[in-house]
Amino acid sequence: QVQLVESGGGLVQAGDSLRLSCAASGRTSRYAMGWFRQAPGKEREFVAAINWTGRNTRYADSVKGRFTISRDNAKNTVYLQMSSLKPEDTAVYYCAAERTFDPPGRLSMSYDYWGQGTQVTVSS
Repeated sequence: QVQLVESGGGLVQAGDSLRLSCAASGRTSRYAMGWFRQAPGKEREFVAAINWTGRNTRYADSVKGRFTISRDNAKNTVYLQMSSLKPEDTAVYYCAAERTFDPPGRLSMSYDYWGQGTQVTVSS
């Protein structure tokens, strides 16, 4: 069984940076990993994903060039470095694991395990 625990969320100002972490228990080194987010009143949306080697990444257009996903398989941890944050980035951010090597998926239905989420609030 895989368990995912997100951390690193918080309240920041527009233009600030924040790094989210997702610590995994269980064997996730061969899984693709993704970050999704859900703002109040909106559906959960794809943010970024990374394959099991870390060499293939995908991003939503809304975060491309501002967010970077990475992973450290030795630590069973996935990161989401967020820069130039905007108020519209405010959401609960979820980490997810997909039982596939590659390519990492963009659809939430592709993912098999989910964390509880961490709140990110960006003030203007």
